[in-house]
Amino acid sequence: MADEDHPDRGRPPARGGLSTPDLGSAGFVRSEAGAASEPQRVDKPWGYEVIWAHTDLYVGKLLFVRAGEALSLQFHEEKDETLHLLDGTLRLEVGPGLDALTDCTLLEGQSIRIEPGTLHRITAETDCRILEASTPELDDVVRVQDRYGRAPDGSSGSSDAGSRPSGQGGEA
Repeated sequence: MADEDHPDRGRPPARGGLSTPDLGSAGFVRSEAGAASEPQRVDKPWGYEVIWAHTDLYVGKLLFVRAGEALSLQFHEEKDETLHLLDGTLRLEVGPGLDALTDCTLLEGQSIRIEPGTLHRITAETDCRILEASTPELDDVVRVQDRYGRAPDGSSGSSDAGSRPSGQGGEA
């Protein structure tokens, strides 16, 4: 067989993946020295989040939610997110509106996509670590209910608002 039948012949072995020339030809851009950034930790009343990636195209977060705590009942106008439960057990309320919420349990290793306009709330049954991958709209949060008084009307309980109430943006 000729060498052109074996494209890897004559190349130095790659360490842990693609060689440097392969990265360049695949369109990857090598970071400049010192370009690494520190993740940003944001404390929340329910735990904390670590924003480990934030670009014009996507955001990566690690959420830690303490057992018994809950995020706001909220929706996003533009933000599209996928949640992956690394460990713990959580209850997710999700649906198109207040009168159409479904309860489901998310177990370790399971993922769920939350599309824009979908009402949702996470409640941790045990301590939970959740990976979130989303579009970059960090401030696109419309709170409907919040046990910590962060909803626009200070609501901590049920609301008589419609299925897609408007409100102030903010963080989860």
